[in-house]
Amino acid sequence: MRRQYGLGGAQPAGSSRDLRLDPLSLPARFEARDGRADGGSRQIEINRERVVVRRMVRGMRMTLQLRMPEFLGIARRQTENAEALVLIHHDPSLSVPLFLSDDAEEIERQWSAWSETLALPQVEDEGEAAGAPAPRRRRHNVIRIRRPRFLMRRKAGHPASETAVHRDEREIIARN
Repeated sequence: MRRQYGLGGAQPAGSSRDLRLDPLSLPARFEARDGRADGGSRQIEINRERVVVRRMVRGMRMTLQLRMPEFLGIARRQTENAEALVLIHHDPSLSVPLFLSDDAEEIERQWSAWSETLALPQVEDEGEAAGAPAPRRRRHNVIRIRRPRFLMRRKAGHPASETAVHRDEREIIARN
């Protein structure tokens, strides 16, 4: 059975048009701005284990499933007239807005609540989270599994000197 979402989307009841997701009412589904996507928007579905981003780029539909450990943490960003909480990723186009408000106390409360709910650190400056490079991933090469290692190191052979061609000679064939 599939999860059922409310018809209201991410916007809570009230007259506010600001983004106000509640970390205690996950999973949540909402629409966010995306400058690279067709139509300038993307669908985001967030729960405690993963984030699913659906968008269309140049007519091609994309669905990206990102696990929570892939995100660096939750950061505060200053916007034109308010402050926002953002789930930051190594790739800035995959960062997800979570909360927008102009009340500093409410931002602090929501920041700690989101951090605790998603088990991610609170990042004061986005540069400090991106400072350490990600660990290198192991390569999963299909051929490596099938071929022994010494065969992978072998060099291709070089042909010997040109083969001798004997012209105008009688061919000797041994017959019994």
